[in-house]
Amino acid sequence: MAFWNKKQNGKKSLDPNYISAADSARIARENRKITTAYEKKRSRKNVPESEYLTKMRDPKNVVEFDDVHTYFYTDIGTVHAVDGVTFDIPASSTVGVVGESGCGKSVTALSLMQLVQRPQGQTVKGEIRVNLGDKAYDIVRTPTEAMTHIRGNEVSMIFQEPMTSLNPVFRVGAQIDEVIRMHNPEMNPDQVKARTLEMINLVGIANQEGVYGMYPHQLSGGMRQRIMIAIALACNPKVVIADEPTTALDVTIQAQILDLFRSLKSRINASIILITHDLGVVAEMADYVVVMYSSRIVEKGTAREIFHDPRHPYTIGLMKSKPILNKKVDKLYSIPGSVPSPIDMPNYCYFRDRCDKRFGRCNGAYPPQIQISDTHFVSCYQYAPENEK
Repeated sequence: MAFWNKKQNGKKSLDPNYISAADSARIARENRKITTAYEKKRSRKNVPESEYLTKMRDPKNVVEFDDVHTYFYTDIGTVHAVDGVTFDIPASSTVGVVGESGCGKSVTALSLMQLVQRPQGQTVKGEIRVNLGDKAYDIVRTPTEAMTHIRGNEVSMIFQEPMTSLNPVFRVGAQIDEVIRMHNPEMNPDQVKARTLEMINLVGIANQEGVYGMYPHQLSGGMRQRIMIAIALACNPKVVIADEPTTALDVTIQAQILDLFRSLKSRINASIILITHDLGVVAEMADYVVVMYSSRIVEKGTAREIFHDPRHPYTIGLMKSKPILNKKVDKLYSIPGSVPSPIDMPNYCYFRDRCDKRFGRCNGAYPPQIQISDTHFVSCYQYAPENEK
């Protein structure tokens, strides 16, 4: 987004980094109208269930993202944080979502939970279908009142940093109790505590009674992460979102947490959405991989297809930038260039200006999703049929 700057040598200059106070105020007024309308619709009470009921495209999926758009309405313009994302979460599978910081991984997950920062953040288009067994809800149209029954019960999330996600003034046992009590009002206090101790034991923490009465600051990073996992699993959800679950941990604790995820997946029979920068973690844990770049999916497929037959130049660049043991190099590879501004996205392929394989067709509209195999899809004109290149 560009704005006219003050006169220089008698002429106005176009400065892409300048915005006047008047323009900012005008944008803020327009944004308030838009977000107020979304908030009124989402905050309604006693909404008929028929308004947000939907049908799964494939009953074997637990979640389906279909052309999802999530925007942030800021005073300098609209940020397209998620711009047309489509992928599925099959039952009892692990789907890894990878990409650079700021590409929309966490916002996609927060859109599923309806936890995008509001009122500025809004999911404005598309469907997020959640399979509840006998019926399915479209999360984009589901009011806040109904979402309180879905969060924790059907879909739960392990947040990125456990120290900031846990409340420092409450004991960890009370924080797990709260989740269980909220979704199971029929349970008495003794039953709630018994369930909490069971969850602490499930995530591999010894001395459950002692840990139950501790505050977050009295626990190590690995134990705090285990408490977060216990909170997420307390109500046996169908889908668990793990947002960078090993980022703040050292290597040995990372390995323990990943082993814990593997054992829990088979025991609770849930699907996992694993959001991470670590390609090694994805290769080890994921059944399917979704590669995001600058708010869009550029490639998706099984883990084997993505790691052994990457097609998109960005995916290939990610693989090349990964350090390899026992291989000495003078300098690690890095993808040249920078990500385009999310406020003023180009009409062509977002990766074009950083791509060493671009050709004439790349100057056209954003490439469509091209099918390589039954499960492998890529958004790149290199793989378009000859008559479309």
